[in-house]
Amino acid sequence: MPCDNIHPTTPSLLKMSAQNSAGIQTLLDAEREAQKIVQQAREYRTKRVKDARSEAQKEIEEYRKEKEAEFQKFEKEHSSGNKKAEDDAKKDTDAKVQEIQGIGKKSGSKVVEQLIAAVTDPKPEPPRGRD
Repeated sequence: MPCDNIHPTTPSLLKMSAQNSAGIQTLLDAEREAQKIVQQAREYRTKRVKDARSEAQKEIEEYRKEKEAEFQKFEKEHSSGNKKAEDDAKKDTDAKVQEIQGIGKKSGSKVVEQLIAAVTDPKPEPPRGRD
């Protein structure tokens, strides 16, 4: 009888070994599950970061468009003001030129006579001394 030489505590050792093996398997299963949860959390975080970047980029683009529109409006308002100022200055200048031309027509012949007289009738004067 070969079974007679089995020690009486051997069956309980085998039972404990089976329990340890089942416990180890349970721990391994729990570790795999934890790894899955961690991986899902990482993927979720990565997705949230990408979504946040995308949303931030959209907001930046909207802000840029808004500021560009404000600038265009500002430029349009102020450049039209410059145009008005240029037109007003041109009108003033034209009026002054016409005034000067009118004065020249009135007294132009008198000025020409005075210039001719000064050139044709010299009146020499001695130079003044430097004091």
